[in-house]
Amino acid sequence: MNNLHVESADWAKDEEALVELRTQVFVNEQKVPPSIEIDGLDPQCKHVKATADGIIIGTGRLLPDGHIGRMCIHKNYRQLGIGSLLLKNLVEQALAANYPHIALNSQSYAIPFYEKNGFVVDSEEFIDAGIPHRCMIYKY
Repeated sequence: MNNLHVESADWAKDEEALVELRTQVFVNEQKVPPSIEIDGLDPQCKHVKATADGIIIGTGRLLPDGHIGRMCIHKNYRQLGIGSLLLKNLVEQALAANYPHIALNSQSYAIPFYEKNGFVVDSEEFIDAGIPHRCMIYKY
């Protein structure tokens, strides 16, 4: 892949592109209601983006409480290791901020991905936005 970069995003500058990508993945593909996807918390989060040839193809966010969420990759760029790069960046930001814990809610099918990246399951399965999830925590 040409010119792949993973870096912190500037919500004020990147909001439109990040929301567009999240809408494609969560709302259009996974049928998450827009009112759940756009929850009003983004301005207080740290965001990360993956770009290829200057186009945003992946994103994720870190809430002030150490919770990682809204991780997604454009469907044409999945299975290339981009998710691991995004997750690593978010974990590094949380560690640098000395968060006492790092957690996320994984869609159940994605648990092996997060386990491979240092997270362990910490809950029973639950339904969020009509999709089975489990809480996972980062093992320091």
